[in-house]
Amino acid sequence: MPEITLRGGEVDGLSLNYDVAGRGPAVVLVHGLGGFGASWRDTIDALAARATVFAVDLPGFGRSAKPRTTYRLGYFARALRGFLDGLGVGQASLVGHSLGGAIAVTYALTHPSRVERIALVSSLVPGFSFRMSLGYRTITVPVLGEALALCGRAPLYKAAIARCFHTPRKADVDFLIDHDYAARTGAEARAAWLATARHIREDFVEHRADYRRAIATLDLPVLVVHGRQDPAVAPLHATEVAAGFPRAVLRWVDACGHFPHLEHAPVVNAWLAEFLVGRPAPR
Repeated sequence: MPEITLRGGEVDGLSLNYDVAGRGPAVVLVHGLGGFGASWRDTIDALAARATVFAVDLPGFGRSAKPRTTYRLGYFARALRGFLDGLGVGQASLVGHSLGGAIAVTYALTHPSRVERIALVSSLVPGFSFRMSLGYRTITVPVLGEALALCGRAPLYKAAIARCFHTPRKADVDFLIDHDYAARTGAEARAAWLATARHIREDFVEHRADYRRAIATLDLPVLVVHGRQDPAVAPLHATEVAAGFPRAVLRWVDACGHFPHLEHAPVVNAWLAEFLVGRPAPR
């Protein structure tokens, strides 16, 4: 994977790893909590015929640097800007999965002229109803979260991720856990994951109304793709998100959990290709 070192401001010196493929308009794929750039491998292949596709390991994840910092949505958005500035990309379309959708939306709100359109795949977006699970709330408790993180092992991770699929396939589950396992589960990675889970709560709770108002003014084409059986982000959330953007279209995927781009890759990636690079933006 290529690596870039960011320059300037809060992210100065931060190194990010990424995948890049194809040629054409820039499309940036943003993974979710605990994800990594290469988890978009099917989507990269589907879009590369018509776009330059970047799949970045966000700071704190994958092979990218894992500094001790405040991992709020604004921090990830600033890192994304530094990443695109470093590559000389002035304008891009964004695709976010799960928490990556919140990061994509935050980047678009702070840099609207630099975003052409946004696709939200099973995304969690601040400003709309969302109830954190008991397990999620538990790991945000100081000391207890660290203790639980130390108990993590590959079989437990695989069991947890499998529950996010409607019909899990062993190859998908194994890849999502085994890929770069050491880099993604070491002490620094665990600390970054816990920090992210804890710090973003402020964005989703204390700043919910601020996000809701700002999103209502974001005049960009938005595609919302969501599994009808998503156990991680309720379908009601997707309905509210689609209604909250001025120019959003919602597409449902049947018999699908939290990973539409993996569970129904041909259909979902065809939708993404059509939306991102296949036709003029709908008005």
